[in-house]
Amino acid sequence: MDDAAARDRVHEAATRLFAALGYDETNLRMIADAAGVPAAQVTGLVGGKRELYVAIMQSAYEDEYATLREAVDTTDSPRAALHRILDAYLDYHVSHPLIHAVWMHRWEADALDVRDLEDRYQRPLLRMCTRRIRDAVPPEVDPYFVLSPMVWCVYGFISSGVFARGHGMVSATDPTALAWFRSCMHLLMDRLTTPPPD
Repeated sequence: MDDAAARDRVHEAATRLFAALGYDETNLRMIADAAGVPAAQVTGLVGGKRELYVAIMQSAYEDEYATLREAVDTTDSPRAALHRILDAYLDYHVSHPLIHAVWMHRWEADALDVRDLEDRYQRPLLRMCTRRIRDAVPPEVDPYFVLSPMVWCVYGFISSGVFARGHGMVSATDPTALAWFRSCMHLLMDRLTTPPPD
């Protein structure tokens, strides 16, 4: 196995383990075993656990940034951009459950010794989207607090799904539940950006 292939396997294994166990509960030996790469080779390929974790977060940020950048750049109005951002954000996170899980661990006090991840990898996304939707939001409303509920709702939906009619829960991967949630979120975005009556 060449270095590039081994590095990819290490990244994939580490992402799975960070998603399942969190950064704090994962060590390089576990990653090496899951990747099928000799432990002695892992550090030479990717550095330590911290460097590997940051590289995974950086790669996820670049993917998400490109997804949201397209949503921001390919709409002709701030209101249309808001709805396109919602769809792009939801679709990205539904299709990247491991990255979603890594961030959920982080927000539950995991990897606290790796500082400033939110400032590096979340704040730039919010700034980009906030600038684009500013004119769709009533003057008395901070656009940040239009996007924040979107983030919270999407994370909650993907983490736990929704209540099924009657009993039980339905996963975010269920097409009917996803369509229902998407519709509700578009309605919420409309309500949050509708000016109050005179």
